[in-house]
Amino acid sequence: MEKSGAHIVKHYRDLAFMGFIEVVQNLKTILGNLKLCKKDIEAFNPDAIVLIDYPGFNLRIAKWAKKKGIKVIYYIAPQIWAWNTKRVHEIKGNTDMIISILPFESDFYSKHGAHVDYVGHPLLDAIQQQKVSTEFKDSIQSDKEIFALLPGSRNQEIKRILPKMLSVVKDFPQFKFVIAGSPTTPISYYQKFLGDNYNIKIVSNQTYPLLSMAKYALVSSGTATLETALHRVPQIVCYEGSPISYAIAKRVVKVKYISLVNLILDKPAITELIQDDLNEIKLRSSIQEMIANRKQVLSDYEELITTLGQEGASEKAAQLIFSSLL
Repeated sequence: MEKSGAHIVKHYRDLAFMGFIEVVQNLKTILGNLKLCKKDIEAFNPDAIVLIDYPGFNLRIAKWAKKKGIKVIYYIAPQIWAWNTKRVHEIKGNTDMIISILPFESDFYSKHGAHVDYVGHPLLDAIQQQKVSTEFKDSIQSDKEIFALLPGSRNQEIKRILPKMLSVVKDFPQFKFVIAGSPTTPISYYQKFLGDNYNIKIVSNQTYPLLSMAKYALVSSGTATLETALHRVPQIVCYEGSPISYAIAKRVVKVKYISLVNLILDKPAITELIQDDLNEIKLRSSIQEMIANRKQVLSDYEELITTLGQEGASEKAAQLIFSSLL
């Protein structure tokens, strides 16, 4: 967005707190950011505001903006179907337009009397537009097949998940393991978890090029699961949160799966290892099963890609937003 001319008042990486306990611990910072955001919107006096995902923050802004008479457009509809279906009425009452990127969300919102415009998933465009440099290919070239490790982008997430991923590296010497580092996390942070795995390579801000060359992957939950699937890389989803946050989540989350791949397909196409199941023994056996079932996983990915529809999601969303302002 910044490259396209947007002025960034506050970077989203400064707002990202994952887990119930983590949100409570950072509540003062979150409330301060809400105040800053409202003040900045008032100063700018926009014709409309476009909220993108992040419902914990954006739904509060939507309610405030609606009272101020500002047009509210929500792009990437909040995934309230996963944890709090009652909030659909709050969204409907505080927005003028809802734009969705997941195919099943239109039916969900319509059942609650809310109209949603489904535009397809923007990842289809992002992956189609990627380019892999010769320098990058040369940097990870190996006589072994590449096994990608995607441990997430937040330090607390990496700290919990990466050591579990690394615990099975020794069991699969036929692969070259490469860690996909986040652009906001220094490589030195990943290095301190390597221990005896000093031959593992870390690449920063090169997740798509890495996935384009990978044979298999271990992936933290989130959008990365869908990105990996669209690159047609068989994967195992890894998730571990703080014990308290996980206990709370188990009581409020209302979906069968945590990965977008399984949610969209409505079946366990890829293995999900959650909390206590994310251990060395189960991870090792799951990798063996993934390798054995490679053809079936790739077949399920083709079904997923067909379900997501055509490319051009961002362009469609922009046209809808622009048309609503005429």
